[in-house]
Amino acid sequence: MSKSSNDLRSKGVSKAYIKKMLTICAFFLIPTVLLVIFTYIPAAEMFRYSLEERDQFGVNVKFVGLENYKTVFTTPEYFAAFKNSLYYLAGSFIQLALALFLATILCSKIRFGNFFKGVLFFPYMINTVAVALIFRRFFQRGDGITNTDGVLNSIITLFGGEPIKFLSTEGLVNICLVFVSIWRYIGFDLVMFIGAIQSVSPDIYEAADLDGANRFQVFRYIIAPSIRPIILLQMILAVKGAISVYEIPFIITGGRFGSSTFVIQTTETAFKFQKVGLASAMAVVLFFIIVIVTIIQKLVFKEEK
Repeated sequence: MSKSSNDLRSKGVSKAYIKKMLTICAFFLIPTVLLVIFTYIPAAEMFRYSLEERDQFGVNVKFVGLENYKTVFTTPEYFAAFKNSLYYLAGSFIQLALALFLATILCSKIRFGNFFKGVLFFPYMINTVAVALIFRRFFQRGDGITNTDGVLNSIITLFGGEPIKFLSTEGLVNICLVFVSIWRYIGFDLVMFIGAIQSVSPDIYEAADLDGANRFQVFRYIIAPSIRPIILLQMILAVKGAISVYEIPFIITGGRFGSSTFVIQTTETAFKFQKVGLASAMAVVLFFIIVIVTIIQKLVFKEEK
């Protein structure tokens, strides 16, 4: 082969390599730039705001250092809202257990399995605002607070019972809101678990059948260990969601009657009381709480080597 042909081939290879690298860098650069612009820069600005005393318009900004954080940690009302997160945390684990149970059933050979998968996933496709408005009417009509009219109370009175103020009874209101949250988000957990279970090799299930394993033993020794990373991921997301819940309680009750959450208090501090610096400090504290909880979960459920 001549020297000129080798040079042409090397040039072609080098051009193809350069083109390939440019394509890789372009695909890598674009999401990185978007991530920096819309995530890291706003996060840095929020941390800067947390060290200042400022309103939502940034008028008369005053540097106060760690005073906002001191206010957050020394004001019991702020952290009292975290007790409501326990309701959502308990509901999240019920949601995960129910989703895993249903996913195991739907991955077996049952009739109309795809139909039931679609039915259970459908609530996740509905907008959260629409879900909240539907269930506010379901529990109590009108503003959802000052009356006992509603679909559920109509059913109760039809059978001779007394109407209940579901959304204005402290404690009960959080149980109702957790029920709405489970109905809204169980479809996402279901899809994740179904995908994980179906990724397990069918040969393993066949070997278990030949060995005479029952359904519980298949779940305990095959399904659960195989999908452990997905279970851990869903648990992390569940805890994060329980701590940072916002849309459903805000739309249905506005945080009244003991249903307020830390995020609702943060938004009210920023936009109702116009204390953006203090609200930014609350957001930073929430961020670190979520990070700490996530690290603890990773350590507790650490994969065995």
